[in-house]
Amino acid sequence: MNRMIHEILAAREQRVRKQRELLEKYQKPLLCFTMNIPGPDKYDRDVSIGFSVGNWLLTDALPRQKVLHFSQIREITGCEAYYVVDLPVRQLKQIAVELEDIDPIGRLFDMDVLDVDGKKISREDLGYPRRKCLLCDEDAVVCARSRSHELSQLQHRTGFLLYVAVREEMCEYIASRAYFALNEEVSTTPKPGLVDRNNRGAHRDMGVKHFFASANALRPFFFKFAEAGFLTRDDIPQETFRQIRSIGMEAEKAMLSATGGVNTHKGAIFSMGLCCAAAGRLAPEEWTTQSLLNECAAMTKGIVARDFADITAETAKTPGERIYAQHGITGVRGQAEAGFPAVLEVGLPLLKEGLSKGLSLNDAGCAVLLHLLANTDDTNLIHRSDRQTQLQVKAQVTELLKEDPFPASRQIEVLDARFIDQNLSPGGSADLLALTYFLYLLT
Repeated sequence: MNRMIHEILAAREQRVRKQRELLEKYQKPLLCFTMNIPGPDKYDRDVSIGFSVGNWLLTDALPRQKVLHFSQIREITGCEAYYVVDLPVRQLKQIAVELEDIDPIGRLFDMDVLDVDGKKISREDLGYPRRKCLLCDEDAVVCARSRSHELSQLQHRTGFLLYVAVREEMCEYIASRAYFALNEEVSTTPKPGLVDRNNRGAHRDMGVKHFFASANALRPFFFKFAEAGFLTRDDIPQETFRQIRSIGMEAEKAMLSATGGVNTHKGAIFSMGLCCAAAGRLAPEEWTTQSLLNECAAMTKGIVARDFADITAETAKTPGERIYAQHGITGVRGQAEAGFPAVLEVGLPLLKEGLSKGLSLNDAGCAVLLHLLANTDDTNLIHRSDRQTQLQVKAQVTELLKEDPFPASRQIEVLDARFIDQNLSPGGSADLLALTYFLYLLT
């Protein structure tokens, strides 16, 4: 215990030195964000998630071009983040106070704002009252000095606030990224044979409005997928998968209700729901592409063998089962059990490369779709035509990408017209594009 207290005091001294160095270097106001955790135990998984939530909120609240420096520390002595921001110091403090007053998670945020001379700006300087105690309505400083409450009471209350807040905030964060990814996918234009802002592709029964309506209906279910992952994070991965299958069925019903019976996102419900649950199982600092997709693989281990057991051409009922019986192609189940290699090895690297070349998210996404189409066996394409046609399309797209990995829109539009004429729609590749967007946004 004494050693931990000594380390905490040493960390505070280091924090003061860090603040002084940043103020001297940038000559701009500094926001120092820590977690208000009573007692000597300053770090665990939920504290780390709560700290991530605070950083997400700060990222949204601070103008990105005004943040001159950001760094963070996650140690046993606690979490610290430093933001040097080119804003008037009182405006920066206003932002900090508003985040500290978010209930319930803000009660555990401690966001100090220092002027360039090192002076700490207080809540009272802006006309705000001092912060309340976690357990009563008294001044927090007064309660702390008088030791009005037992440490165990404060720790219990802190633990409860953390658990509730991190579940709500983290799952909402995950759901919002999944929702954005679906809308970004349908908005990506042009996409051969698929619904986009130019046309309906090879589909007569759906348009962009159906996809937007579907995404709105699915957003609460993405929260539920993530929440299921969070609530089963200490269980084996297969238990999480068992839990989310019923959520997936509910989500599909909501999708069909919102679209008037049109299947816009059935495949995406499976893949996106799986990734949302994987993110819920992990702490945000563990959100690397590899770890998230490894979690997906662990959750779906054995799914191909289970779902395709004893499937023959005579017993197959769904398009996926028929394609497996005829060609041995495992579709999205195989991708999931392998950890979505198409996204890991093709989608994300190409998206990042396109963005690094100065392409917009839309234009990079158009190229990513083509690369996914060229590197996978799109079962939706096979279902709407046949295996031979799918292989021919795959070869044609591969040749196009050899000439230019990021083809111009006019070249893709020529391909789009051909797909529409032949009633071809690579819906499986579209789902992988949406998943690529989601993982890019999350990681």
